[in-house]
Amino acid sequence: MPDMSASASLAMTHLVPLAQEVDENKVTPGVLGFIVFAVMAIAVWGLMKSMNRHMGKVDFKEKPDAATDPAGASGNTPGSPAKG
Repeated sequence: MPDMSASASLAMTHLVPLAQEVDENKVTPGVLGFIVFAVMAIAVWGLMKSMNRHMGKVDFKEKPDAATDPAGASGNTPGSPAKG
């Protein structure tokens, strides 16, 4: 694995002159801020698209369980008092 401190120091030597050109009285997010925001926006868009796809597969209608309710969905079983 290459030495990361050498590449970090090389990157800093290239970025320091760029930072000195910026007006110290003006603070902006810059290109890095835009890139981070754009990546986060694309990630949220992808997650919402995936959620829509998964929610479309959900069946909200509940089917009666034949093993626990042999009389069906009426709720009246033999031997139990009638509701109402």
